[in-house]
Amino acid sequence: MVQFFHLFQQNREFTYLSIVLAISLIAFLISWLVEPRRLLNGTLFTIFILLLAIWFTLLVFSTKLRTLIMFYGFLVMFLLILVILIIAFSWLFFLWNAYFVWKYESHTLPNLLTLFLGIALIIAWVIGLTSPAKYLPEWLKVLLNATPAVAFYLGIVMYNFLVNLLLYQFVPRYYNQDYLIVLGSGLSNGETVTPLLAGRINRAIEFAQKQIAKGRKRPKFIMSGGQGGDEKISEAQAMTEYAIARGIAPDDILREDKSKNTYENMLFSKRIATKNYGSKKYKAKFFSNNYHIFRAGLYAKMANLNANGIGCYTRFYFLPNAIIREFAGVFVMHKKRHFIFMGLILFFFIIQAILVAIGATKYRMI
Repeated sequence: MVQFFHLFQQNREFTYLSIVLAISLIAFLISWLVEPRRLLNGTLFTIFILLLAIWFTLLVFSTKLRTLIMFYGFLVMFLLILVILIIAFSWLFFLWNAYFVWKYESHTLPNLLTLFLGIALIIAWVIGLTSPAKYLPEWLKVLLNATPAVAFYLGIVMYNFLVNLLLYQFVPRYYNQDYLIVLGSGLSNGETVTPLLAGRINRAIEFAQKQIAKGRKRPKFIMSGGQGGDEKISEAQAMTEYAIARGIAPDDILREDKSKNTYENMLFSKRIATKNYGSKKYKAKFFSNNYHIFRAGLYAKMANLNANGIGCYTRFYFLPNAIIREFAGVFVMHKKRHFIFMGLILFFFIIQAILVAIGATKYRMI
């Protein structure tokens, strides 16, 4: 402890870094607690973690304890090697996951995403090992370098999404809600609640029971989901019947049966809650699967619905496919921004390729 305070007194740079670290933590906490439904939170959290790593590294080296420094160095090297191995052999995980999804889920295109990703990573591995680009003209080699650059950008975007998805699981619950909005999903045989949808309803019922047990008011449920082309009844009706069969009073259930997607779930549920409450000053939570609540939260924000989500359990083997779909959905929500960045990356390599081609032409002329 004495060494710790001595470091602050003697090392002005470490003191400044400590102040910056504290500011970064405060900035993240304020941003996340005020509005957890924003992608900026992932960036702020990452900045804090990087600064914390630098701060802790300087602290370890300031002790001048050889054993501690060696142990810390070995630990960092181990973690770096572990991350590299996980990235390099991630195709094994995706193929393993694809096997279980194929075994236990329907063989639809969305459920084959990890299979396609695993195959794509194997192809990338083979290309990296065989280096077929060495037989191509120099300008084309430069142009092809845009591919890993774009992939790196997508990796950063994916990482930020995953950080936000993880952080969103820890948004405070606040058991003082007026409305619990349950987001619908497809029905079995066009009229029966699926296990996935049942999990969402059960989680909302559990939340309501806990809120009542704390001596707070009894919340109302808003079952949100329209009728698909292949469904005999609306999702809202099937969800209502399921909730009533589990002891929820019909008077405590409101139905939103017009929505066709998550954005409409939020928009139409907001209208029902506002009309029923008599103003917009109500408190609400929405319920979906844990992998879906962050993207749903973004749609709630777009619909000006002041509500955050609570996720229910999802089987582990189903998560990779589901998370990839969620990432694709969030990517499309901000596609203009991403295409501009990727376009700039491609433009940079096109200019480089043109310059290389011009240089090669002049060299041949000489």
